[in-house]
Amino acid sequence: MAIILNIETATKNCSVSIANNGEIISIKELNNGNYSHAEVLHPYILDVLKEAEISTVEIDAVAVSKGPGSYTGLRIGVSAAKGLCFAFDKPLISIETLESLTHSISIESGFIVAMLDARRMEVYSTIYNDSYEKVREIKAEVIDETSFSEYLEKGKVYFLGDGANKCKGIIKHINAFFIDDKFPSAEEMASLSYNKYKKNDIEDVAYFEPFYLKDFVVIPEKKKKTIF
Repeated sequence: MAIILNIETATKNCSVSIANNGEIISIKELNNGNYSHAEVLHPYILDVLKEAEISTVEIDAVAVSKGPGSYTGLRIGVSAAKGLCFAFDKPLISIETLESLTHSISIESGFIVAMLDARRMEVYSTIYNDSYEKVREIKAEVIDETSFSEYLEKGKVYFLGDGANKCKGIIKHINAFFIDDKFPSAEEMASLSYNKYKKNDIEDVAYFEPFYLKDFVVIPEKKKKTIF
């Protein structure tokens, strides 16, 4: 038996679940369009533990969404996960954010393009086939009318995630299908983290850092002019 706490904070969805051998026991999430992770993450952790009637010491591992995604969101989730691992001497498991997003749908044939918004016309994206095998690594890219044409010519391509919205008006191929209202969740993390746990595929808690993909850039606020 493996009881794993899963934490997803890479996007606007703040999601926490408790799973036993990959099966969800309790889950709580909030996707209200705001980044409320700092306020709700720790209460959600307590809530799912209480609902599952499991104490912190009974957890076998903590899994966290590693990115890419929101810089602040990832920092909050990873800090919470590492804190729990240090406090209760538990192993840390990391799950690629776009991999868990991919597992939110199933297809009979073709490709799944999981993508997150990365400002302007840029997205973070990766591509999986119908067997959930990764066929292209994660990268940041600017979307235009030729994006993903190599895969669109081969068969149906399903786009999902908040980055898919900016593709709808640009990618017009007959094989392009857009799936709405899908986002990374601790629900899909459950089976993925369990598979990693069985393989003892864990992180070094002391040195683990989120996968940002791009450097975090602080944009200085413009100074207001003073009129005399």
